[in-house]
Amino acid sequence: MTPKLVFNILKSLSLKNLLKLFLIGFSHPIFSILTFFATYKTYRISEKLFPLTHDLHGSGNAFRHALWNSLIMMYCCKVSSPKKALIWTEKITQMHEDLFPNEPLQRKMDLHNNKVGRDYFMQLLPTIHRQFFETSFFVEKLLALTQHIKTVKREDETFGFELIIIDEKRETLA
Repeated sequence: MTPKLVFNILKSLSLKNLLKLFLIGFSHPIFSILTFFATYKTYRISEKLFPLTHDLHGSGNAFRHALWNSLIMMYCCKVSSPKKALIWTEKITQMHEDLFPNEPLQRKMDLHNNKVGRDYFMQLLPTIHRQFFETSFFVEKLLALTQHIKTVKREDETFGFELIIIDEKRETLA
């Protein structure tokens, strides 16, 4: 993720959506900075592990969305309560889906994989003090989930604690 990429993303937003983004950012500046850092770190890890699919609709994308939510939760929990971090993470990742709309099936996939990342963080929370979480805790498990990924074909399908994709193309890990 480069400054040019960030600029191009912001430039693609309408004035209304840009204002929404800045308002949510100013509503909680510390969480916003931590979210940006989590986004950057997620992008770098996903690009390294899934150079071909992290920005498509395959396993790399599913992994990226789940990791992104886990890392936002991890960083925000270091400065606030798990409940506040969960509310923020849901709000900011939902807003991302609203600002950058996708086709309905793609949206379902992204929102589901986001939830998997948040749920995984919450599963770990009782066993590890939130100050001691590390990125590696999430990468390993979420990579394992990509080995048993499910394909979503209809909007009305439901899934549990598993990553989902739209297309069947799988990428082997780098």
